[in-house]
Amino acid sequence: MQLRYAFRLYPEPGQRSALGRAFGCARVVFTDAVRARRDAHAAGLPYPKAAELSQTLITRAKRTVERSWLGEVSSVVLQQSLRDVEAAYRAFFASLKGERKGARVGAPWFKSRKDSRQSIRFTANARWSITPTGRLNLPKIGAVRVKWSRTLPVVPSSVTVIKDSAGRYFASFVIDTDPAADAGRMPATEQATGIDLGLTHFAVLSDGTKFDSPRFLRRAEKKLKKTQRELPRKQKGSKNRAKARLKVARAHAQVADARKEFHHQLSTRLIRENQAIAVEDLSVKGLARTKLAKSVHDAGWSQFVTMLEYKAARYGRTFIKINRFEPTSQVCSTCGHHDGPKPLNVREWTCPACGTRHDRDVNAAKNVKQAAGLAVTACGAKVRPEPVLAQREETGSHGTPAGSPAA
Repeated sequence: MQLRYAFRLYPEPGQRSALGRAFGCARVVFTDAVRARRDAHAAGLPYPKAAELSQTLITRAKRTVERSWLGEVSSVVLQQSLRDVEAAYRAFFASLKGERKGARVGAPWFKSRKDSRQSIRFTANARWSITPTGRLNLPKIGAVRVKWSRTLPVVPSSVTVIKDSAGRYFASFVIDTDPAADAGRMPATEQATGIDLGLTHFAVLSDGTKFDSPRFLRRAEKKLKKTQRELPRKQKGSKNRAKARLKVARAHAQVADARKEFHHQLSTRLIRENQAIAVEDLSVKGLARTKLAKSVHDAGWSQFVTMLEYKAARYGRTFIKINRFEPTSQVCSTCGHHDGPKPLNVREWTCPACGTRHDRDVNAAKNVKQAAGLAVTACGAKVRPEPVLAQREETGSHGTPAGSPAA
C-alpha cells in the first residue's frame, strides 16, 4: 500500500523565492497544456500527445524570450505538471463514462497564482535527497530545513512540496508500506465494535463507550469572527489586506489541524483495539443542507470514516459500512422489536416488548454491529479480515523524533 507522510518545511528567504519560481513555472506549464487541449478540441483536432506538449511547452519554450525563465527550475517539476494535466483529463473522461466512483469531476481549468494551494513534485529522476543533517535537498532550491515528526519507514519514491493558504510549506513523501511490519505493529485481536456517529457525542461504541465531540469550530468562532471582520476593512490590493487574509487562513488552518489530529488519534485507537469495525454510511451532504449544517461540518465524519477505512486495510482489519436506511435508532437491540421513529430530543426509551431501557446512541451502535454481522464476535469467534480500498494519505503529528529522518 502507498501512503503519504507529510512534514512541515521551513525554507529560508532565498529558498522561498526559488520555490515561488518553481510554483509559477509549473502553474504556467499546466495552464498552457490545458489551453492547447482546449484549442485542439475547438478546432476539431485530436488532442496533442504528452510528447508533443513536452516538446512544445517545455523544450522549445525555454529557447524563446517569453518563456526563457522556465530553465530556472528543475525540468522534472515541469514534466510532472504535464502528467497532472493527463491525470486530470483521464479522471474527467472516466467520470463522463461513469467509470469513476464518487462525485462527478469537471474538466481541468486554468491555474492562478491566487489559488489557495500551490504544489510541485520531485520524482527520483530529480535526484533530490535527505542530507545527513536531516535537511531536504531539492534541485535548484537548496537544502530546506524539515521538522521531522517521525522517521520514514522506507526510502520514499517521490516528494511533493506544498504551500497552503496559510503560507505554510509541507513536504509530502510517498512510501510503500511493508505488510509484515504493519502486522507486527498491530497484532490481531478478537474484539469487534459498531460505531454510531453523532453530534453531542462524536462516536458511541457498541460496548457503551462514548467520545465527546470536541467542536473545534464552535470553540474557535470568537477568534474567527474577529479575524474575518478585520479583512473587509482593509483596502483591496494593500499589504495590510494580505496580512489580514493570512490571519483568517491561519485561524481556519488551526481548526482543521486540530480536527484532523483528533480523528487520527481516535481512528488509530479503534483500529488497534478492534479486529472488525462497522459504521453507518451517513449522507453527510444531505445532513449538511439542514439546520445542523455547521455542526455536521464541524464533526468531520467523512474524514474520520476515510481514516478508519484505509487504516483497516493497512493493518489487516475488517471495515464494514451498513446501509444508511437501516433503522438502527428504531429497533430494540435486545429483542429486535421495531418501535418506530423518534425525535432527536428522545435520548432514552424503553422497549414495549421486552422492557429493556435503552440509551439511544448505544442501542444504535449495537444495531450497527448486528447489521454488519459482527455480533458473534462477542462470544469469542474470530473475525476474518477482508481487503478494503484505502485512502492514500496519512499526515504526521508535531514533534521531533530521535534518530535519522529516513530509513
